[in-house]
Amino acid sequence: MTDFLYLTHPQVQVDPAVPVPRWGLSAVGRARTLAFAARFDLSGISHVISSTEEKAKETAALLAAPLRLPVVIRDGMEENDRSATGYLPEAEFQQMADAFFARPTESVRGWERAVDAQARIVAAVEAALAAYGGAGQRLLFVGHGGVGTLLLCHLAGYPISRVHDQPPVGGGCWFRAGPARRPDRWRAMEETA
Repeated sequence: MTDFLYLTHPQVQVDPAVPVPRWGLSAVGRARTLAFAARFDLSGISHVISSTEEKAKETAALLAAPLRLPVVIRDGMEENDRSATGYLPEAEFQQMADAFFARPTESVRGWERAVDAQARIVAAVEAALAAYGGAGQRLLFVGHGGVGTLLLCHLAGYPISRVHDQPPVGGGCWFRAGPARRPDRWRAMEETA
């Protein structure tokens, strides 16, 4: 497996009238991404690969620009499908997220099951690694916290559990993985090692 970095988009501009996949980054999210690009060693990144969702594409574009790389958009990397409920106020969303991780083989209120979302993100990352990986290649995936946590659990050999979720910093967290590196935990954009 090629070495890669998986990064989640940071803070978004919440608009209950807009479908969640079309939300973009907030000013705070953009500022955090630019600061990360300036501080984090992204040299050696050969491909920047993004989810199809707007917030991930915006994050990827901000990171790819100084590297002079195009952003590769890949299906299958989207966040877990929550369209059955649509936008939820924060407290209700957190309760649903708890249930999503606690009951991974069930569809909670119509949400995509965690086991299905995990299979999807693992397949998408493996397909991208097959397409763009190889000797000397280092990939940067830009995606989402829910499916990213499911990917981390898979790669680390952890059971699906919210205990392995990103810290509550508004997204913008990362982990590394590769043939000799199993991810252990999320790190905020402000952490560089």
